[in-house]
Amino acid sequence: MNDLIKLQLEDASDSMQKAISHTESELTKIRAGKAMPSMLDGINVDYYGTPTPLSQVGSINTPDSRSLVIQPWEKSLLGAIEKAIIDSNIGLNPQNDGNIIRLAVPPLTEERRKELVRKVKDEAEKGKVAIRNIRKDANDGIKKLKNDGVSEDEIKVGEGEVQKLTDSFIVKVDKLAEAKEKDIMTV
Repeated sequence: MNDLIKLQLEDASDSMQKAISHTESELTKIRAGKAMPSMLDGINVDYYGTPTPLSQVGSINTPDSRSLVIQPWEKSLLGAIEKAIIDSNIGLNPQNDGNIIRLAVPPLTEERRKELVRKVKDEAEKGKVAIRNIRKDANDGIKKLKNDGVSEDEIKVGEGEVQKLTDSFIVKVDKLAEAKEKDIMTV
């Protein structure tokens, strides 16, 4: 196979791996009824006028599977952290006792579980769309190689390889989504 085509395939593979990683990180943000510090990953706290990730202004611990405890580095940040959690709309109610903030993770109702499964399916679909877009870009790149003297047969082989790559990454997205759905539906 032509070196230029191999280069296109490597680029596509790297991009698809990044799409998988992104999908995986988005799926970890969807809570499955168990308290995990990663549930708070998308939350930024107003730290002296600068939006700062929550994990950088305090420590986040899970004393048990149903609660999170946030210990800010500075006590003056308790109010800002509390406000950031409420504004993030993740469905958790912060309880501030003057030293730490406790978050009780309520057990999921059947309705909420189904809603979360829908969310998982949406994220998985976004991941698949990203992979398909990478496939399209890779195929376009391979077709342009015709101008560089690459034969049509080699281009066809290259496009076939891109499709195999796409299929394998879409299977990975499906497995991630399936595992997350199982996690959510387990009571």
